[in-house]
Amino acid sequence: MDNILFSNYIRNLFLITLLSLCVGSIYGQPIKTHPANPHYFSYHGQPLFLLTSDQHYGAVTNLDFDYTIFLDTLAANGMNFTRIYPGAYIEKDGEYMPDNNLGAMNGRQILPWARTNVTGAHEVLGGFKFDLNKWNMEYFLRLKDFVSKAQDRNIIVDIAFFNGMYPDRWAYQAMYHSNNIQGIGNCKFNEVQTLKDTSLVRYHINYVRKLTEELNEFDNIIFDICDEPFQDGCPPELYHQWISKLTDIILTAESSLSRKHLIAQTLDSHTRGGYGDFSEDRRIDLLMNEYTWGIANLDHEYVHNKPLVLIETAYYPQYEGDKIGASRVEAWEFMTGGGSGFMQLNGLFSTFNPSAAGTENPAILTQLKVLKQFLASFDFIKMKQDKSFIAGGIPKEAFARAMSEPGKQYAFYIHHSVYGCWFWEPMKMGSCYKTIKGDYRETLELEFASGRYIADWINPSTGKVIASEKLNHNGGKRIIKTPDYEVDLALRLKCID
Repeated sequence: MDNILFSNYIRNLFLITLLSLCVGSIYGQPIKTHPANPHYFSYHGQPLFLLTSDQHYGAVTNLDFDYTIFLDTLAANGMNFTRIYPGAYIEKDGEYMPDNNLGAMNGRQILPWARTNVTGAHEVLGGFKFDLNKWNMEYFLRLKDFVSKAQDRNIIVDIAFFNGMYPDRWAYQAMYHSNNIQGIGNCKFNEVQTLKDTSLVRYHINYVRKLTEELNEFDNIIFDICDEPFQDGCPPELYHQWISKLTDIILTAESSLSRKHLIAQTLDSHTRGGYGDFSEDRRIDLLMNEYTWGIANLDHEYVHNKPLVLIETAYYPQYEGDKIGASRVEAWEFMTGGGSGFMQLNGLFSTFNPSAAGTENPAILTQLKVLKQFLASFDFIKMKQDKSFIAGGIPKEAFARAMSEPGKQYAFYIHHSVYGCWFWEPMKMGSCYKTIKGDYRETLELEFASGRYIADWINPSTGKVIASEKLNHNGGKRIIKTPDYEVDLALRLKCID
């Protein structure tokens, strides 16, 4: 780096540090679980749930992605959540779909380590090797700028250190042996997230510790050890030890720092109760789930009294049929079932269109805003998942969820869908929903406390109240008929005594 660039770096770093110190003096408390209800969050003294439609995690590592435009788009639409992969895992240009921002054009990545002038690295990385013993100061400037701008917009950032490795992608990661001058990373792809390669593990530790220390000044971050550690065929007992080790690295690093941040880990449904399941681990503060089986996981994981976040959906627009409707119903079902956060993976946010202008994205964001307004219409911090509210009347081809503060407020949601997208055999379900339009009118059997209530039936696609009635209820079960609807329907039931 020449003297002018270095001077600019120091000046900008000083300004960012000064800004964060000012912000920290005003707020000073990172996002945490809410003390009154551990299924939700608290941020700067206010109860919080997380809701977003998100880019594919390359906002920082892809030099061609304008994250300021992206963050402005989220903020303008009331979204408050995003995720990044900070450098240990990248993809190549065109992976999954054109302009996937996690797959920068060859050599257009910016990673935590300094790039050298030594040739021989993979073409995806631009052909020049990295020095894993030297940090890239420009990278950390960009990382902090992103997190700072997100914080200014009240957007929480999930920092997912790693992703489970793929057999065809290990060869173009910076920690693969031929891509760094240290020759680190000689193991097989499905041993990357294990403790087998002790030399590689040392660099994993350095990477996690460095990011933890550099980002400690911010309130708006969640540390997330590894997305999908199970997808590379690695035995759960091996990646469990590795995740546990890195969790301790974060805790040790923050033990002497001013801020203590939440730590998350993605759950694997078919390892429940054994290795790979961190749901009862006290070091793990919140539990991440994915796809429609992550929605089904609400039934199993809610008992752990931790926030549950659906951290990834099928990659929009790779849905079937009514794509916008399919993405809507998964958000509504998860959040009305007691979820604390929802993140749609949205390919419309792309490298060369960071706001997704000119696409159907405004319709997607509008429908997420409707969900946000519906949840905010409750005193949601007093509500919990309620399986007893729905006593009967749900058709076999429908999905329904409810949450409540018994005797005070109830939220109910139903949608008609089948499983679509790619099928995952262990869970016997597809990764997304395919909505089924029809002329629906259900006769529901609902069980709730006695009182005088007002029942508002709401169209989730528009937020419009399509029917409203007052109910005098003596307690117990009650037969209630829904208004006509096409795909999905929500109920807001509030006591008016």
